Amino acid sequence: MRKLFQTHEFVLLVLVALLCVVIGIKNPSFWSLANVFDLLKSSVTLGLLALGVLVILISGDIDISFPAIAAFSMYVTCLIAGATGLGDHIAILFGMAAATGGLLGLFNAVFIHFFRLPALIVTLGTASLIRGGLLAFVGTRIITDLPESMVAFSRAQLSRQQLPGGETIGLAVSIFMLVGVALLVQFLLNHTLLGRGIYALGGAPEAARRVGFNIRRIRFFIFALVGCLAGVVGIIHASNMRNANPFDLSGLELTVIAAVVVGGADITGGKGTVIGTILGTLLLVIIGNSLILMGLPTQWHKVAVGAIIIVSAGMAAWRRRMGRNSGRRK
Repeated sequence: MRKLFQTHEFVLLVLVALLCVVIGIKNPSFWSLANVFDLLKSSVTLGLLALGVLVILISGDIDISFPAIAAFSMYVTCLIAGATGLGDHIAILFGMAAATGGLLGLFNAVFIHFFRLPALIVTLGTASLIRGGLLAFVGTRIITDLPESMVAFSRAQLSRQQLPGGETIGLAVSIFMLVGVALLVQFLLNHTLLGRGIYALGGAPEAARRVGFNIRRIRFFIFALVGCLAGVVGIIHASNMRNANPFDLSGLELTVIAAVVVGGADITGGKGTVIGTILGTLLLVIIGNSLILMGLPTQWHKVAVGAIIIVSAGMAAWRRRMGRNSGRRK
């Protein structure tokens, strides 16, 4: 029990709880059911991307192309759906977007694995390539005539309630997608041989290779997973916004990486948990929401995210140093 109280996840849970109490005292509307549902819905996009980035960081790599992949997958899927009439079933659209994102993720993996290029450089290049390609061939044209299945998905709610003013609120269905993916990633990392290989690759790549892990398969799976999740996020985002803008989600990479690092993932690889990532996502979503409720300019959100990244990275480095020092004393 004592070890539980000393874990990063428990400390983060306490921090999230204290933040909620402080904001609730400052503005009681924070605890309204409508705001709680809105917070959960806002966590879906950030949370799904953060789960993919968690797996990448644990493996010792990094990916900053996922917002561009999400935008590309979303836009191409909506174009194809509009031209072919395949948009009648939301599952088909999710499958198309996930497949498109997965292929782009594999494109990253090819250059990283076979050409031995740094993941940061490759994903920075592919992100610029995708954004530039959209600008060159699409321009600024926004698709506003979305398939009816996407509009219906954005309206789908569970546990609907009608407020005294006549407004109807409910729990968005997309929240259960986040829960489902979180459970799958949790199972993957902690109960499969592939998950052990991902941790081993991030902790000691050469040792992982020597004990028999297939580094190529692991790396290709990881980048394909991030691409698939980015494609799914693109459809969810377009459904919520009721349009497909090829330049949406730009600049989201900093916030996503911050959520994962705040959750306890080590930027150098080999460490990270799903629970920590979800808590880190909630923390950043709550901070963004609280700034609005407290009347502060949205520019302060980036200031808060930057400060959180620096503090979290500093704490991780301090824990590693303390661990090495205690090991030497033993």
